[in-house]
Amino acid sequence: MARIVMKFGGTSVADLDRIHNVARHVKREVDAGHEVAVVVSAMSGKTNELVAWVQNMPKVAGADSPFYDAREYDAIVASGEQVTSGLLAIALQSIGVNARSWQGWQIPIRTDNAHGAARILEIDGGDIIRRMQEGQVAVVAGFQGLGPDNRIATLGRGGSDTSAVAIAAAVKADRCDIYTDVDGVYTTDPRIEPKARRMKKIAFEEMLEMASLGAKVLQVRSVELAMVHKVRTFVRSSFIDPDAPGMGDFDNPPGTLICDEEEIVEQEVVTGIAYAKDEAQISLRRVSDRPGVAAAIFGPLAESHINVDMIVQNISEDGSRTDMTFTVPSGDLEKAAKILADNKERIGFDVIQSESGLVKVSVIGIGMRSHAGVAATAFRALSEKGINIKAITTSEIKISILIDGAYAELAVRTLHSCYGLDKS
Repeated sequence: MARIVMKFGGTSVADLDRIHNVARHVKREVDAGHEVAVVVSAMSGKTNELVAWVQNMPKVAGADSPFYDAREYDAIVASGEQVTSGLLAIALQSIGVNARSWQGWQIPIRTDNAHGAARILEIDGGDIIRRMQEGQVAVVAGFQGLGPDNRIATLGRGGSDTSAVAIAAAVKADRCDIYTDVDGVYTTDPRIEPKARRMKKIAFEEMLEMASLGAKVLQVRSVELAMVHKVRTFVRSSFIDPDAPGMGDFDNPPGTLICDEEEIVEQEVVTGIAYAKDEAQISLRRVSDRPGVAAAIFGPLAESHINVDMIVQNISEDGSRTDMTFTVPSGDLEKAAKILADNKERIGFDVIQSESGLVKVSVIGIGMRSHAGVAATAFRALSEKGINIKAITTSEIKISILIDGAYAELAVRTLHSCYGLDKS
């Protein structure tokens, strides 16, 4: 017998038939003798609908400003998960499973006061543990908690994954199963490379890089949380029949286990290839090379909440001038360029150049720590395909390469193949 937290995303609970299907997944684990808690998202599309209502209300009311109270925003958008948790509890009760719905504030999941993007501070899992031990399934509304002002606080988009991992840590679950519309984590996007393979296991660090560099399977915050609290997390599909062969296998069900690297016996040099579209590059030419120049460039951008990613600096031969090149999301290019132009005198650059429509392709793998030549292999493979590299950044376990957007799919397939990830 084990203790499991199961999480189901919006597409898995999109309508009543799918909620019934989710109930069957939960019943399978209950019938196997496990203690179960379930975390649910809002039904697919409902959160967007609720957000649109919030945003449009000031306009309809004739307000001079489009701004609204973040506390009321939270009260409204949290209702999507409330509906789903109640419906799933009814579905479970209808098929003979003892279940009860829980809101974030009833547990309580305590958060900070950043309404709309709150962070979890603590969870008292005592009540849920007691109910689970009594054989009751706790169906928890994801994405929400209780702020210090005693009001509902939501965790930001994708927050249900974070809720699930946090609850799994709080109740000391043996595993957190994240059910989604894909059947695991693949070596790259199977829509681009049909030869992509589903991984049986991936280390927390690798998954964190994959999630932050473009893989949409899991939300970054949830992976961070899982890594800190060592919550073994399983990505699996809710669209496979709940009674299909192997679905009830606790040790080796179909899906991908995200775990500590010590659990992975044979560590591949490269685990996967991720990509992120809509990158833009900004270059400041002939910047006077002096202490504080980087702060003068990136300080104003940070204050305007513009996320800067890849940074490359080239210093002139005499050391008096430098070229500073970096990337920002394409949507922030105009805003970033204006901020830099406004601070031209303070920064001291000659000219600003920019380019949008770029793509960042990343090679990820813990095995890189102990293997030389991983980067050289990537550069050689891209060169043979005639793909020009605009910028490179590296860490211990990843290499990120900036290229023209037109070559994105070719680059992903090329890198996937050159590291042998297409071979089973």
